[in-house]
Amino acid sequence: MKLMRLCMSASVVAGCVMAILAAQSAPAQTYKVLHTFTGGADGANPSAGLTRDAKGNLYGTTQAGGAFNVGTVFKLSNTGKETVLYSFAGGTDGSIPEGVVIQDAEGNLYGTTYAGGANGAGTVFKLSRTGKETVLYSFGGEDYSDGANPVAGVVEDAERNLYGTTTSGGFYGCDATPGCGIVFKLSPTGKETVLYRFRGVDYDDGDGPSGVIRDANGNLYGTTFTGGSGGCQRRETGCGTVFKVDRAGKETVLYRFTADGGSPSGGVIQDAKGNLYGTTGNCPDGSCGGTVFKLRNTGKETVLYGFPSRSDGVDPNAGVIEDAEGNLYGTTAGGGDASCGYGGSGCGVVFKLSKTDKETLLYSFTGGADGAVPYAGLTRDTKGNLYGTTYSGGDLSCADGQGCGVVFELTP
Repeated sequence: MKLMRLCMSASVVAGCVMAILAAQSAPAQTYKVLHTFTGGADGANPSAGLTRDAKGNLYGTTQAGGAFNVGTVFKLSNTGKETVLYSFAGGTDGSIPEGVVIQDAEGNLYGTTYAGGANGAGTVFKLSRTGKETVLYSFGGEDYSDGANPVAGVVEDAERNLYGTTTSGGFYGCDATPGCGIVFKLSPTGKETVLYRFRGVDYDDGDGPSGVIRDANGNLYGTTFTGGSGGCQRRETGCGTVFKVDRAGKETVLYRFTADGGSPSGGVIQDAKGNLYGTTGNCPDGSCGGTVFKLRNTGKETVLYGFPSRSDGVDPNAGVIEDAEGNLYGTTAGGGDASCGYGGSGCGVVFKLSKTDKETLLYSFTGGADGAVPYAGLTRDTKGNLYGTTYSGGDLSCADGQGCGVVFELTP
């Protein structure tokens, strides 16, 4: 499960708000909380991003809360009304959904749970428009060779096959027990095919994959949190990779991080030329608090931006999105307002990175009613409005004063 970085107490919220209002880096930003989670039946602690339909409704998941306190799937209407579409019970139906959900043409939702299922190692599920949940697959078969504990969502092809990853399971001889993760394909009938099993440090192919994207030729692309080659300053685990898995299940490591970035926990996006963009959570040599990178289709990696100080953000936990002009948008889980968070670590930011690699701080979270710790990435509508979630903050009577998170809208 994702590392919890909890923010400030209610006693200093007012100071945080005043500091941010005085130091906002980008003018004319309009920030709005669309929903504040209470930790009850409506859910708590969203760590995934949002899916938006043609009518402007938003769909997402929470790790906790709901009828059984093990997570929900929710809908937020374009008028701001939240509806819990499903509360996980923690048994064979799954528990602790950490990934984003996707929607098909009929309005059905598809996603994953980190735990629960027939073997307790997570599921792939379908949720109908009427709220009926169907477990399409339960991970954790014999020796976990079929994968275990997915933290990312799935993608779909034209034949309605689903593709995704699990963070563990797979090759049992991997340095991580019970395995270093897999890339899988799931047919519409629920038949799983393991496309690739990661083997970890000893094989330099990666360990702990994120979610994947799929190109027009059926190739899958993603990152691994650790693993990779020598030369990394954390050789015992590796600093992570960018990988490709083709339709036949052949894996190619496109890039191995060294001192130029490390611990990519978000996925990648791809432009029309086949270049990939993503983030890393840190610089292993300690020179920065994370990066935004570009990996050209030639295999050359460029650090577009290294977060140099806490004030402009630290630890981009999710990937980035791109607009039509080539600007990138994302979040960091920490940094920002120095008066927020334990030891001045900050409660996270929303940022924009221009085509000329100039970073603009669009919003710094205060840890109060506006939320804190945006683990997930962003969704953007046709007008340029940005939507996302925070893991904590919001209602500070929830979660021992830390808050249970919010859904927000940011209008540049």
